[in-house]
Amino acid sequence: QVQLVESGGDLVQAGGSLRLSCAARGNTFSINTMGWYRQAPGKQRELVAVISSGSTNYSESVKGRFTISRDAAKNTVYLQMTSLRPEDTAIYYCNAVLSRYYYNVNEFWGRGTQVTVSS
Repeated sequence: QVQLVESGGDLVQAGGSLRLSCAARGNTFSINTMGWYRQAPGKQRELVAVISSGSTNYSESVKGRFTISRDAAKNTVYLQMTSLRPEDTAIYYCNAVLSRYYYNVNEFWGRGTQVTVSS
Protein backbone atom coordinates (compact mmCIF):
# COMPACT_ATOMS: atom_id res chain seq x y z
CA GLN A 1 0.00 0.00 0.00
CA VAL A 2 0.93 3.68 -0.33
CA GLN A 3 0.52 6.59 2.05
CA LEU A 4 0.38 10.14 0.70
CA VAL A 5 0.97 13.29 2.75
CA GLU A 6 0.33 16.74 1.29
CA SER A 7 1.82 19.99 2.51
CA GLY A 8 2.20 23.61 1.43
CA GLY A 9 -1.38 24.85 1.51
CA ASP A 10 -1.81 28.40 2.75
CA LEU A 11 -3.76 31.65 2.55
CA VAL A 12 -2.51 33.84 -0.32
CA GLN A 13 -3.56 36.96 -2.19
CA ALA A 14 -4.92 36.80 -5.73
CA GLY A 15 -2.06 36.80 -8.20
CA GLY A 16 0.27 35.12 -5.75
CA SER A 17 2.12 31.82 -5.93
CA LEU A 18 2.25 28.66 -3.89
CA ARG A 19 3.95 25.27 -4.13
CA LEU A 20 2.30 22.11 -2.88
CA SER A 21 4.21 18.94 -2.07
CA CYS A 22 3.07 15.34 -1.79
CA ALA A 23 5.36 12.77 -0.21
CA ALA A 24 4.66 9.11 -0.94
CA ARG A 25 5.52 6.32 1.49
CA GLY A 26 5.26 2.55 1.27
CA ASN A 27 5.27 0.57 -1.97
CA THR A 28 6.17 3.53 -4.14
CA PHE A 29 7.78 1.29 -6.76
CA SER A 30 4.26 0.28 -7.83
CA ILE A 31 3.11 3.82 -8.65
CA ASN A 32 2.22 4.44 -12.30
CA THR A 33 0.59 7.86 -12.12
CA MET A 34 0.47 10.66 -9.59
CA GLY A 35 -1.77 13.66 -9.65
CA TRP A 36 -3.48 16.54 -7.94
CA TYR A 37 -7.21 17.00 -7.53
CA ARG A 38 -9.16 19.68 -5.73
CA GLN A 39 -12.56 20.09 -4.15
CA ALA A 40 -14.24 23.40 -3.39
CA PRO A 41 -17.17 23.68 -0.95
CA GLY A 42 -20.36 22.37 -2.53
CA LYS A 43 -18.59 21.10 -5.64
CA GLN A 44 -17.35 17.78 -6.98
CA ARG A 45 -13.72 16.82 -6.76
CA GLU A 46 -12.00 17.73 -10.02
CA LEU A 47 -8.74 16.94 -11.77
CA VAL A 48 -6.02 19.58 -11.61
CA ALA A 49 -2.97 17.85 -13.07
CA VAL A 50 -1.46 14.38 -13.52
CA ILE A 51 2.01 13.10 -14.38
CA SER A 52 3.04 9.69 -15.69
CA SER A 53 6.05 8.39 -17.64
CA GLY A 54 7.26 11.90 -18.27
CA SER A 55 3.97 13.15 -19.70
CA THR A 56 1.66 15.64 -18.02
CA ASN A 57 -1.97 16.61 -18.34
CA TYR A 58 -3.73 19.69 -16.97
CA SER A 59 -7.26 20.89 -16.65
CA GLU A 60 -8.01 23.83 -18.93
CA SER A 61 -8.65 26.11 -15.98
CA VAL A 62 -5.07 25.81 -14.70
CA LYS A 63 -3.09 25.26 -17.90
CA GLY A 64 -0.35 27.85 -18.20
CA ARG A 65 -0.57 28.75 -14.52
CA PHE A 66 0.18 25.48 -12.69
CA THR A 67 3.06 23.05 -13.21
CA ILE A 68 3.22 19.49 -11.93
CA SER A 69 6.59 17.81 -11.43
CA ARG A 70 7.98 14.69 -9.82
CA ASP A 71 11.18 13.86 -8.00
CA ALA A 72 11.47 10.07 -8.20
CA ALA A 73 14.46 9.92 -5.85
CA LYS A 74 12.42 11.60 -3.11
CA ASN A 75 9.12 9.91 -4.03
CA THR A 76 7.56 13.36 -4.09
CA VAL A 77 5.27 15.17 -6.51
CA TYR A 78 4.91 18.94 -6.60
CA LEU A 79 2.36 21.41 -7.84
CA GLN A 80 3.74 24.88 -8.54
CA MET A 81 0.85 27.33 -8.68
CA THR A 82 1.14 30.88 -10.02
CA SER A 83 -1.33 33.64 -10.86
CA LEU A 84 -3.71 32.26 -8.27
CA ARG A 85 -7.36 33.25 -8.43
CA PRO A 86 -10.11 33.16 -5.79
CA GLU A 87 -11.76 30.32 -7.73
CA ASP A 88 -8.66 28.22 -7.05
CA THR A 89 -9.70 28.08 -3.41
CA ALA A 90 -10.20 24.43 -2.48
CA ILE A 91 -8.80 21.49 -0.61
CA TYR A 92 -6.09 20.00 -2.79
CA TYR A 93 -5.63 16.23 -2.71
CA CYS A 94 -2.73 14.14 -3.91
CA ASN A 95 -3.44 10.78 -5.51
CA ALA A 96 -1.47 7.83 -6.82
CA VAL A 97 -2.54 5.04 -9.16
CA LEU A 98 -0.62 1.79 -8.77
CA SER A 99 0.21 -1.01 -11.19
CA ARG A 100 -1.04 -3.62 -8.71
CA TYR A 101 -3.88 -4.03 -6.23
CA TYR A 102 -3.64 -4.05 -2.45
CA TYR A 103 -6.77 -5.62 -0.96
CA ASN A 104 -8.78 -4.69 -4.06
CA VAL A 105 -7.47 -1.11 -4.09
CA ASN A 106 -5.07 0.39 -6.63
CA GLU A 107 -5.67 4.10 -6.05
CA PHE A 108 -4.68 6.03 -2.92
CA TRP A 109 -5.40 9.52 -1.68
CA GLY A 110 -3.87 11.96 0.74
CA ARG A 111 -6.00 13.77 3.28
CA GLY A 112 -5.67 17.14 1.57
CA THR A 113 -4.19 20.56 2.14
CA GLN A 114 -6.22 23.78 2.17
CA VAL A 115 -5.49 26.52 -0.36
CA THR A 116 -7.33 29.80 0.12
CA VAL A 117 -6.96 32.69 -2.33
CA SER A 118 -8.31 36.05 -1.22
CA SER A 119 -9.44 38.77 -3.63
